[in-house]
Amino acid sequence: MGPIQDATSKAATPKAAGNQGLLTLAIDIGGTGIKSVVLNAKSEPVGEFRRVLTPRPATPKAVLAELHASVMEHRAFDRVSVGFPGVIRHGVVWTAANMHPKWVGYDLASALSALLGKPVRVANDADIQGLGASEGQGLELMITLGTGIGSAILNNGLLVPNLELGHHPFDKGQTYEERLGKAAYDQIGPERWNKRLQKAIATLEAFFNYDRLYLGGGQAKKINFKLPPNAKITPNREGLLGGIALWK
Repeated sequence: MGPIQDATSKAATPKAAGNQGLLTLAIDIGGTGIKSVVLNAKSEPVGEFRRVLTPRPATPKAVLAELHASVMEHRAFDRVSVGFPGVIRHGVVWTAANMHPKWVGYDLASALSALLGKPVRVANDADIQGLGASEGQGLELMITLGTGIGSAILNNGLLVPNLELGHHPFDKGQTYEERLGKAAYDQIGPERWNKRLQKAIATLEAFFNYDRLYLGGGQAKKINFKLPPNAKITPNREGLLGGIALWK
């Protein structure tokens, strides 16, 4: 998987666990909520999906404390995959626009590995959702619509990590995130937000010439127009199911 493999803690990979192979705890840290589930080797859930609110302020200490309490409700697992809303390099957070400034420079992979006693790999949350949604053919663009705007691009299933398209200029001197994030939706309402999203999709298709566009995130359910034939809404749980790909 190339650069994704760099986002790894130093803990050793465990041996296979029973007839389901290695069990992976998949975690998706978001600006609003933290989701988790245990997956088997086929990316099938073997327990309940859990969601807790992201604490405020969303400091590393507060988020890891909430994570630890939530993780204790899951069954046993062998390793951990984490999606985080920011640029991740070698398991370290480089940007965290919708979290807390204390995340910048924080070694999330090592901290969580020490907390849980398991090997941990971390990647951008949209990257993981893109890996979960990808059909593995052609050029695919993943856009997550949530507190912020996440993005991932894959070519024949190969990921180009840390795209961070949400912070690029889009319209009227503002970024995609400023025009389409949850704060913008709350400010302008559904009709204007959907018109902006339609314009964004047309802009992205002209720029990337992708084969398929996937739209995910909590705000995707607010879409009220017919999408182009090569675009579709993907379930939010793809952001968890893609966690297995970090170990391939």
